[in-house]
Order: sequence, then C-alpha cells, then structure tokens
Amino acid sequence: MKKLLFLLLCTTTLGLVSCKKDTIIQETPNRTYNVNIQPNQWVLSQDGLTYTYVWRRSEIDKITVDDEGVLVYLSHPLNSSNYIQLPYVFDVDAYSYELFNGGINIDIQSSDLQAPAPRKPNVVVTAKLVVLPSKYVP
Repeated sequence: MKKLLFLLLCTTTLGLVSCKKDTIIQETPNRTYNVNIQPNQWVLSQDGLTYTYVWRRSEIDKITVDDEGVLVYLSHPLNSSNYIQLPYVFDVDAYSYELFNGGINIDIQSSDLQAPAPRKPNVVVTAKLVVLPSKYVP
C-alpha cells in the first residue's frame, strides 16, 4: 500500500511539474541619448532666421526614420534640471527638430514677426533623445 501511494504521489508530482507554462517575450529596449550642446555649436542660417544644431549619429538610420518613434527634449531655459519636449515655444523662440537618415537637426526660430531673429542660447543646453522601437505592420 505504501509503495502504491508513493508511486501515485511521484507520478502526480512529475505530472504537475512538467505542465509548467513559460511565456517569454523579447522586446527591443528603448534607446536614450543625452547630448550637451555648447553655445558655439549653434549655427545661424544664411538668412539669419534659424539657429541649428546638427547631431549626426549612425544609429539614426532609415528604419528609425521610417518606422520608429523619436522623442526630443531640451533642458528648460530657466531651470536646467527640467526638460521640455519639442516642439515648444519659449519667450517668442520656437524650438523644433527634423529627423533624417544619419542624425537630427534641432532648430530655433522666431515664433512671430516681432523679433524675426531668434536668440542663440548662451549656456549649455542638454538634449535628451529617446528612440522607441516599433514593429512595422504593412
């Protein structure tokens, strides 16, 4: 009787252990880049209406441009420990960005005609770029 009970217990235990179901999900993690932009790295356009910083990075490729999401934040002009998501307007200057294969342009332009020339930042601006992978579905 003890042998039969022990055999039944072993079989039940083996059956319960072998029925374990594991769900494995492999996700591509987001990528975050922090870039310190020095005041002398802002370049004024020929017409004098736009300051641009160009950040070239091979990781920003055609897949990133076509399929993935990109969020861009700049350190707040008054409080460098806070961030503002682009695009935004601060004190008549409009901040925006343009994504291209191989990098990103961050632009500063006047938001109205009262002051057509934008102001160049005179402090280090920290840019935070977050790339969100996405699976393309046609």
